[in-house]
Amino acid sequence: MKFERIFLVGFMCSGKSTVGKILAEKLGWHFYDIDEEAQKEEGMSVEEIFRVRGEGYFRNLELKILKRFLSEERVVISTGGGLGANQEAMHFMKEKGLVVWLDVSFDEFLQRCAGDKSRPMLKKTQEELKALYEQRKEKYSQAHLHIKAHKEPQKIAEEITQLIQDGKI
Repeated sequence: MKFERIFLVGFMCSGKSTVGKILAEKLGWHFYDIDEEAQKEEGMSVEEIFRVRGEGYFRNLELKILKRFLSEERVVISTGGGLGANQEAMHFMKEKGLVVWLDVSFDEFLQRCAGDKSRPMLKKTQEELKALYEQRKEKYSQAHLHIKAHKEPQKIAEEITQLIQDGKI
């Protein structure tokens, strides 16, 4: 598979941004984080966007920003947890590049995200989060590549790079 874009999807705290930066550096590509781009565009944090404009507005903004990057070449793009679970977004990403699912267990997600006050979705109960996790996993499973993300980000980036260099993806 020849591709010019790598999209990282996965649940909150799966390491998409951290792995994405390392992977882009290894490949000599540019890195973009959709959440960071949304914050720049709106001049406020993701939490503020949710509070002031609502989740629906934020989801539309994410998709609009993603579409802008679909013509960029040699880019690694970290998507927010909700964007990777959006069927329309998944279709665009699969059509335009390699989609990699960074999969963390629910317990690992809880451990990694513990105490993070900047994520609006963490205001949900543990039961609601578990249901959201299970629902999103179904969507993420459509990715081209499934990587268990319980390793160090450096190791995950090396694994993806090696698969690319070996021509396995």
